[in-house]
Amino acid sequence: MSTSTTQKPTTRRIVGMVVGIVIIGLGIALFKQSHLGNDSISALNMRLAELLGISLGVQNVATNILFFALEFWFGRKYIGLGTFVNGIGMGFIITFFYDPIAAAFGPAASLPEQLVWVVLAVLVTALGASLYQTADLGIAPYDYLSLGLRDYTHFQYFGCRVFTDAFCALLCWLLGGLVGLGTLICAFCLGPFIQFFNGLVSERVLQYKPEKA
Repeated sequence: MSTSTTQKPTTRRIVGMVVGIVIIGLGIALFKQSHLGNDSISALNMRLAELLGISLGVQNVATNILFFALEFWFGRKYIGLGTFVNGIGMGFIITFFYDPIAAAFGPAASLPEQLVWVVLAVLVTALGASLYQTADLGIAPYDYLSLGLRDYTHFQYFGCRVFTDAFCALLCWLLGGLVGLGTLICAFCLGPFIQFFNGLVSERVLQYKPEKA
């Protein structure tokens, strides 16, 4: 994502950013419904919420406060409206969607059914992430970690992202959380589909194309 958050945001970009975040929350709820694993940071937050006996929304905010402190200290240029909307709201949005989905459909009974949920989750999450990133209104606190590593080391962004995701997945697994096929699919499939939706949907809908970071 670009760091051109100094440009005056348009209403279209702000609405697109908010809608994108809501869609991401729905996508993560679909990943959770699959019971095959979530993206690394969501899986870790879900496990920490279970261990601490608090809601996912509260746990997500607590984690993002920690990550935001790093972003504020080392990467203020990445902070924007989207940083706060994502950091504060994501956990509550996931819960808002997951509870009625789980109540309506119950546990996935077979691997094919679980894979259907994963496919839906990938597509939905990628669309939401595409809208959110194309709006170019700030980096989420967790997403900053890989960008910060890239900025302060000699490693490429891809390697830094793999490291942060792998570290969170490992920590989740060590804490007894669910790390599974869905986690791997999320890691390898989201990027290409986000890129696909960028040109097909987001840049056209938002009438905006971020500069390259």
